[in-house]
Amino acid sequence: MRIFDYVRPATISDAVVAAAEPGAAYLAAGTNLLDLMKGGVSRPDRLVDITRLPGLDGIEALPDGGLRIGALVRNADLAHDPGFARTYPAVAEALLSGASAQLRNAATVGGNLLQRTRCAYFYDTASACNRREPGAGCDARGGENRLHAVLGWSDGCIATHPSDFCVPLVALDAVAEVEGRGGRREIAVEDLHRLPGATPERETALEPGDLIVAVRLPAASAGFSSHARYLKVRERISYAFAVVSAAAALRIEDGTIREARLALGGVAAKPWRTRSAEAVLAGASPDPEAFRQAAQAALADARPSGDNAYKIELARRALVRILTLAAAGTPERLPALPASPFSSAPGALRDA
Repeated sequence: MRIFDYVRPATISDAVVAAAEPGAAYLAAGTNLLDLMKGGVSRPDRLVDITRLPGLDGIEALPDGGLRIGALVRNADLAHDPGFARTYPAVAEALLSGASAQLRNAATVGGNLLQRTRCAYFYDTASACNRREPGAGCDARGGENRLHAVLGWSDGCIATHPSDFCVPLVALDAVAEVEGRGGRREIAVEDLHRLPGATPERETALEPGDLIVAVRLPAASAGFSSHARYLKVRERISYAFAVVSAAAALRIEDGTIREARLALGGVAAKPWRTRSAEAVLAGASPDPEAFRQAAQAALADARPSGDNAYKIELARRALVRILTLAAAGTPERLPALPASPFSSAPGALRDA
């Protein structure tokens, strides 16, 4: 049995000091961390329990029209908040497509952002993995890699980021508020996760002791609520991570796309914002040909990292599908199977 210290700080500043020590890790719901510890993948010397820190579990409307979500807000509570689901439907749909109801009731917003890859070689301590042990190599490169990255990968790591929640957050320019040893700062969620390059063990832009205290959605992101959806393609209908996922948010006026926001999941070590595709759509009619052109632009730089060339075409088709759904309008009620390609969309459309 591995021995580790357990501390429960009373303030955010105390938590940062405690977690800045080498070998420390933050503990909230533990839905990912505890599994990693049980398997010997993560072996922290100290757990810093933040579950009772004050002020991290609220959803707050900001004076400028934005929204601030505390890092300890539960995934289920956020997804089922009526005002949130109506204003940010793609984010709510992404949350409800993740894991199981039991896990969504426990998992937190901050923990969701920082969950680790589900690469089987990362979880198998008998396999070489540069994320787990820098310099060890990457057994996924010559192994079973049909679910691995097609964008932004390196010879050192071809793993993908597993979060559903992060994909629409990146599309909507969400920002993470981070408390660190130097005080509070902001990191765009798009910049929070790093591509592997030569240092795949450095997974995020966070420094030792840094604590995500909130996620903030800007006021402008609410303007996409009438045409915003999330799509998740997976190997079974529920309780599975995405093979490929996509978030789309459109602002359509007089039959023309004035602005588009797009992001992909399951294709890289971070949620992948597709600005080239957004540029193709700006000023275009919301029709299948424009959507196909956007999908081609989004995956122009994609390349297989192994036996996964199919994911490139799958991602293109997912983008066309999600753009079609978003252009049709956000349904009044979330589908019974959120984000599933097999779900129906009950209720009248908001812009009908």
